[in-house]
Amino acid sequence: MNLEGKKFLVFGTGLSGIAAAELLIGHDFPVILYDGNEKLSESDIRRKSAVLNETEIILGTLPKHVLCGCDIAVLSPGVPTDLPVVETMRRQGLEIWGEIELAYAFEQGSVLAITGTNGKTTTTSLLGAIMEHAVSKVKVVGNIGIPYTSVVSDTEKDSVTVAEISSFQLETIHNFCPQISAILNITPDHLNRHHTMENYQKAKMQITRNQGREHICVLNYEDKVLREFSEVVKAQVVFFSSRRRLEEGIYLDSDEIVWAWNKQRECVCNVRELKLIGRHNYENVMAAVAMALTFGVSMEKIREVLVRFTAVPHRIEYVVTKRGVRFYNDSKGTNPDAAIQAIRAMEWPTLLIGGGYDKDSSYEEWVNAFDGKVKKLVLLGATREKIRDAALSQGYPGEHIILVESLREAVDICYDNAKEGDAVLLSPACASWGMFENYEQRGELFKEMARALRE
Repeated sequence: MNLEGKKFLVFGTGLSGIAAAELLIGHDFPVILYDGNEKLSESDIRRKSAVLNETEIILGTLPKHVLCGCDIAVLSPGVPTDLPVVETMRRQGLEIWGEIELAYAFEQGSVLAITGTNGKTTTTSLLGAIMEHAVSKVKVVGNIGIPYTSVVSDTEKDSVTVAEISSFQLETIHNFCPQISAILNITPDHLNRHHTMENYQKAKMQITRNQGREHICVLNYEDKVLREFSEVVKAQVVFFSSRRRLEEGIYLDSDEIVWAWNKQRECVCNVRELKLIGRHNYENVMAAVAMALTFGVSMEKIREVLVRFTAVPHRIEYVVTKRGVRFYNDSKGTNPDAAIQAIRAMEWPTLLIGGGYDKDSSYEEWVNAFDGKVKKLVLLGATREKIRDAALSQGYPGEHIILVESLREAVDICYDNAKEGDAVLLSPACASWGMFENYEQRGELFKEMARALRE
């Protein structure tokens, strides 16, 4: 797209917004930086980047005359697209972009993009590690914590960008088109933002919006929604399955991951060779391997990375063993489906810490996945009563439910009630907002507390 003469309004002054503004200013585009929070300090925002010294910054109410001089509004992922101010932008004729769309306008190389409700970060990290082992110039970006706009200027014709893309980011794409995409799974999440499951599904499926027959889309065969979606997607579909053998694609056969292609079958690896645990992680591995193989990476290079790759921080991350009790940090389990995968991965009697910010999720299915493993359910945050009621409605014993006020109290109670051979798992099934800055802070605090426990 020709951006010559365009003027940009960047909406949001967090990490993504600042990176977007820096990219545009670095390419000599006129930029206005806007944030609806009037309590923010303009001087604090300018201190985030030296290039903002001469940039106009508007906080609070956005004057309509400002919109008249702009062509494109770039929304940070945390900005809902149905805000009244965004609707006003549309009526004024502004194109509504996200940070991913903006970065893609400057992309010079190949893009491999991953979305899904759960497993995105692990799959993106693993695929990034594989590509770094096979290609000299690789960028790993997106919802994984590195704004795409912060590194896209460094891309070249032969570079590869591996991107984790959230539903929030996919709402605002127009031309974004990965050579290879993957949708890992779709289960209820972020319904407070998307309002309906249908809207959420449509946002996820946007990742294939501009793909054609020359592109690849990797899909989970065991997800009914994605199996049906495969019939309408324009890209070539490659399935992965953890439940059945496939004629073509990649699947789990007992303990072996098998690649079936052009009537040939090849063992990728035995899952016992992996440092990742749990069926959901084997699915993440299969998705990453399928993307790498279809991009042209050799099986030998892929195997070399698989056997040394460890879990990403805050996703069923082993922390420490104290008095024979294992501690696992799954703070990234911010919705019930992610938390289900974590509890299924536990091979020991488990004391489970859950609860947090309410994203309008329901918790009955999560409770049913406890499958006799959960000795104690320790709950905190805004959802603690809601989860307690869901647990009781599913027959979980009330005497094993403990409501607490803080993470510190939760860790101490779990340790006091744990026996040698048990596990303590932080897997909240909820977002961290309200009690913590983000899930990373929650996870780091949990790790600090666990490591500090006395033997």
